[in-house]
Amino acid sequence: MHCSCDSTPVQCFPEIEMESRPCVFITGAAAGIGRAAARLFNQRGWFVGIADIDEAGVAALGEELGNHNTLDISLDVSKPDEWRAALTSFHNRTGRLDVLVNNAGILISGPFEANALEQHHAVVDVNLKGVLNGCYLAKPYLASTPGARVINLSSTAAIYGQASLATYSTTKFAIRGLTEALNIEWQGNGIRVMDIMPLYVKTGMVTGINARSLDRLGARLTSDDVARVIWTAATYHGSFGKVHWPVAAMATWLLRLTSLAPDRLNRFIARWIAA
Repeated sequence: MHCSCDSTPVQCFPEIEMESRPCVFITGAAAGIGRAAARLFNQRGWFVGIADIDEAGVAALGEELGNHNTLDISLDVSKPDEWRAALTSFHNRTGRLDVLVNNAGILISGPFEANALEQHHAVVDVNLKGVLNGCYLAKPYLASTPGARVINLSSTAAIYGQASLATYSTTKFAIRGLTEALNIEWQGNGIRVMDIMPLYVKTGMVTGINARSLDRLGARLTSDDVARVIWTAATYHGSFGKVHWPVAAMATWLLRLTSLAPDRLNRFIARWIAA
């Protein structure tokens, strides 16, 4: 990769042999949606950076997928310095970053005041600050890779605020706003920014969740269902206007309905689901 004297400092990289395969970097890759996405991209011939705070989990996944196809990285997404080190290691190995998948997330549930304030802060640190860190620090690597894109894991909880999931819902609204804004800002760099909006997914995250909406709607989606939509977004070549990717019919219906319905009806639907 050539680094000219006229390059902006953050876009100036030393000579690195570029990986011939497209390369994806996935956070929260040790389990659930992240692991399913890593397996799918690997099956489709991509080189996969698998990053997670669970070092043993990503090491096991790396061994499963093959060390010549993956780079497993320890990463706490809430810490910018760990992001810097992770992205440097990944780029030193690949010379490119075609897709960043900001998947890492945590959840607390139940009445807002029933969870300690520190727990609310932790959700914001991982779900929102983690995505901010990733987008901000990956930008130069994305900008140096033609056709690059960012895929953020949002949720149908970003369509209307979810009772019993207030802080989680807040972070997903913020991710939705960040995604929409950066998709406009970064179009000039050729970088698409999109988000994925599933309903409840059968992963460890929903085990023991205290939310009426889960009782009403159920966890009908699998990690593989979401991974397939991530793959479709990663390989999509249509308009930059395609930003939000709901997963399955119910999420699509909710997104369309709330964009057309008056606030009173949207609140009624959200209250019926969650109360």
